[in-house]
Amino acid sequence: MKTFAFAATLSLLACAFAPSRVSATETKPQDARAAWTPQVVEQLRSVSAVSMSPDGKHVAYTLGVPRVAGKDEDGVPWSELHVLDTADGRQRAFVTGKSSVGRIAWTPDGKSIAYLAKRDGDKETTLYSIRVDGGESRKLVGLDTSISAFSFSGDGTQVALIAPQPPSKARKEREDKGFKPQVYEEDGAFARVWIASTREGAEKPRQLEVEGHVHQVAWSPKDDRLALAVAPTPLVDDEYMRTRVRTVDVRDGTVLQKMENPGKLGVIGWSPDARWVGTICAADVHDPSAGRFTLWNSGLNDKMPLSITPLPEAIEADCAAFAFQDGNNVMLVLHRGLESSFEKVPFFGATMLPDRPSDLEPTKVIIPAGTGILTAVSLSKDGQHAAFIVHKAEHPPELYTMSHGDTGPKRRTTTNASLADMTFGKQEVVRWKARDGLDLEGVLVRPIGEQAGKRYPLILSVHGGPEAHESNGWSTNYSRPGQIAAARGFAVFYPNYRGSTGRGVAFSKLGQGDAAGKEFDDLVDAVDSLVAMGLVDRAKVGITGGSYGGYATAWCSTRYSDRFAAGVMFVGISDKVAKLGTTDIADEEYYVHALKRPWEAWDFFRERSPIAYADQCKTPLLILHGKDDPRVDPGQSRSMYRHLKLRGKAPVRLVLYPGEGHGNRKSASRMDYALRMMQWFEHYLQGPGGAMPPYEIDYATPAAGTQTVSSAF
Repeated sequence: MKTFAFAATLSLLACAFAPSRVSATETKPQDARAAWTPQVVEQLRSVSAVSMSPDGKHVAYTLGVPRVAGKDEDGVPWSELHVLDTADGRQRAFVTGKSSVGRIAWTPDGKSIAYLAKRDGDKETTLYSIRVDGGESRKLVGLDTSISAFSFSGDGTQVALIAPQPPSKARKEREDKGFKPQVYEEDGAFARVWIASTREGAEKPRQLEVEGHVHQVAWSPKDDRLALAVAPTPLVDDEYMRTRVRTVDVRDGTVLQKMENPGKLGVIGWSPDARWVGTICAADVHDPSAGRFTLWNSGLNDKMPLSITPLPEAIEADCAAFAFQDGNNVMLVLHRGLESSFEKVPFFGATMLPDRPSDLEPTKVIIPAGTGILTAVSLSKDGQHAAFIVHKAEHPPELYTMSHGDTGPKRRTTTNASLADMTFGKQEVVRWKARDGLDLEGVLVRPIGEQAGKRYPLILSVHGGPEAHESNGWSTNYSRPGQIAAARGFAVFYPNYRGSTGRGVAFSKLGQGDAAGKEFDDLVDAVDSLVAMGLVDRAKVGITGGSYGGYATAWCSTRYSDRFAAGVMFVGISDKVAKLGTTDIADEEYYVHALKRPWEAWDFFRERSPIAYADQCKTPLLILHGKDDPRVDPGQSRSMYRHLKLRGKAPVRLVLYPGEGHGNRKSASRMDYALRMMQWFEHYLQGPGGAMPPYEIDYATPAAGTQTVSSAF
């Protein structure tokens, strides 16, 4: 399922599933159990967005600052705006405190940073700017509904905005009288495009007539054209499967060119000369993820193909981000299995065009795999200075920079200085063979204070999607036990089973049409490999995961119950037939996962439903679910709970989170989740087992507060 979405020394062992291991972090003496509490982890800060100034002298970035559960008003983390001086490393806080800074971008003249926020009593999210040389924020544009995205014209005198269509006057009057029916999938507000002047006292923004629901906007750097990502309706299924790229005239919205990208679509952007529109999109309608960088002829290229893909489709990697260096080269962040790289790619591969210019360089690796996990990139106007978001095994996402001539990226922020004094469980890459011979890999976090020859309980943490993947980077948050569990004597393993991303199109399709088949057999094979290593106690294996990882947890707790001693299922699937009627991505499920509808194979869908195996469940199962989840209806968890409860063969508990959707976002529910998960695993994998632990949670455990996580700039 989507949005949850849940990421060298080689040793050969004489066993059928012999893994290889690549070591990562070292440890330091410390009371790790007291340091690694859910309370501490939930207070970790992270860099969430970066934007390099046009001249390369500054980087604007947003910093996520979690609220303190039980102390602050409950809600999602705050987001602050900070600026780095790339020359001397000086960092300044521009917008801090209880603020929620949204998207950020430099104005074309490089003098100001534009951002989205609600300030000074704003009812809706508004576009502001603040000068880099100081001063107060200035409101640029406000609308009657919240702005979700913006893009400046090349000269900075105008800005294109995306915001929902305001409700009609008649609708407001009806609602004031108490008539508030919700017509399912028909009355969603369409996101529209507005064009506004950036001058003070300018005329009211005008709406551009564009058919469909607009998700992205990018203004051409050379003329008055917009590149838009447009879906037919606001429905999530349409966003996933039917969003297409259009270029339109800023004056009247006339469609100038249609770019029929197949299947899923990621981000879009213009080349500096406006001759190409770059996209990260799917290879075809059945490609599970948007991970292929593709260039589209914007209409200014004579005798050129409509679209070209500079990298071969068969490459075992996914494109995570891109930025144009100039009119001939693009810089790509590629995720390659458990690692990532940053590579310079000419627009035209040698085999793409017979008249390929002879002076174009071949693909060049700028930052090789193994340097850290890159998730975003922003370039200066001349393409010689770059800003990245990078996370590693030893720290959450931070700001890094690199300029032409540098030997590698340089870390510029330390947002959680106290991590330097923490004891880490050793993190390493483990590779194993599935029972059919397929090579697989994952990330292992070893127990802190591990003793040679001793076997440990294991928590198998399964990512969602399945079009997602684990990376050899930061591995701990409220739903991913990582270092918290390692400090308590657990081994934690994050497997990239077949169908995961990061290894190209073919690998991501290996699980299609075979839900819970070979893809989940891979999980059992992963456990066998860790047992064969001598690390894991076969009788003390737990499993957890959210969304599709929750489906895996339900499946392994029923169909493979004899292999798992405890499970924690989050927003997971239990009934494949019923899911179709309640999910908001039924078409996405069909095209990139099932390849068939339930009415075409009733028996198959029933056989791949965990509730069909409820009678053989002996695995204590903790079930958690957002009460307002539109992706996997909470009825899936209620059904799982009831089927297990009626059988009475294993302990089962269901916890619902009001106000949460497909994954917990608010501080209190995230804290509750983390504490319950660890309580459950400690009770059944390390403790007495038997009857369930108390359902009341102590949110202020003695260990909380023993380690203060500080921020240093």
